[in-house]
Amino acid sequence: MDAFVTVIVPVRNEAKCIERTVTKIATQRYDPTRFEIIVADGGSTDATAAIVSGLQRKFANIRLIDNPKRWSSAARNIGVRHGRGEYFVVIDGHCDVDDPQYLRKMVAAFRASGADCLGRPQPLELARPTVIQEAIAMARRSWLGHNPDSFIYARAPRFAKAGSVAVAYRRRVFERIGQFDERFDACEDVEFNHRVDEAGLTCWFTPDIAVHYHPRTSLRGLMTQMGRYGKGRMRLAAKHPRSLTPPALAPLAFFATLMACLALMPVSLWLGALAALGAGAYLVAIVLVTLTLLAKPGRLRAKALLPAVFVAIHVGFAWGTAMEIGRTLLAWTRREKWHDELLPAPAMSDRRAA
Repeated sequence: MDAFVTVIVPVRNEAKCIERTVTKIATQRYDPTRFEIIVADGGSTDATAAIVSGLQRKFANIRLIDNPKRWSSAARNIGVRHGRGEYFVVIDGHCDVDDPQYLRKMVAAFRASGADCLGRPQPLELARPTVIQEAIAMARRSWLGHNPDSFIYARAPRFAKAGSVAVAYRRRVFERIGQFDERFDACEDVEFNHRVDEAGLTCWFTPDIAVHYHPRTSLRGLMTQMGRYGKGRMRLAAKHPRSLTPPALAPLAFFATLMACLALMPVSLWLGALAALGAGAYLVAIVLVTLTLLAKPGRLRAKALLPAVFVAIHVGFAWGTAMEIGRTLLAWTRREKWHDELLPAPAMSDRRAA
């Protein structure tokens, strides 16, 4: 008998993508009585909930549950608390899952590796992207547009740190370390996976369960996304100081130094020269990386947007980082502090229900 799988789909305002995503999951070549799809809707103001309700009339294993807290961290926990699976996997509402054997390959990878969790590639790719989506996807694949410590663009199977790459878990993982931290608006997966690593649990990275994410559709949307990532990374560092890495601080450090030098230029021309040198070096790096990407497949119009995309990535991340550092410092002045309590492990009374 197939193992029971719970697919958690956190959503909010995903009307453009949700029907395709959920349909691809629901039509997997896997016994439909042995998997469930829990769509946790964070108060969508578009047609997301109505679309999922329509799909429920076609597929009996879809469950639509309200997520009044809205954030993805809370949505994930709704799936964990209500899920009946032996294995859990998170698939966001703006993903493409084109492989009809996805769930079968996931279960096979768990069994073959014996790992506690699985990681997967998560490239930003679409069959028919807009010009700006194509530019964002190209930029995020490069070393200048993405965290070099992440495995989400890797291809070779291997054991790896759960880090930011684990997306599927055995039930026992939640029993051991609890649930996702609902104080996180972003990077809740990174924080959870950090605890997975600290607990000594294992993660197997496999390209067999890759999914393709939809890039943002505008520079403004990209900056907002990167701002949330910056905030999440700093919140992660506040809770787990050892998780802080140089790439997480690099954008803020660069722009803060640049602005400080410009502000102090009337005091010293040397600082003005330093600001000019730093800005020039940054622009040269962007130009060089853009030139290397010209040889890659893609439309020339998309490649022409790469410099603006790189700036949006870095400025957005730096801004989010600065805002979270400011919020943390303000909390300290008010003698507020992080609490170590985590959400308890979910009830497991229905462990083998089908």
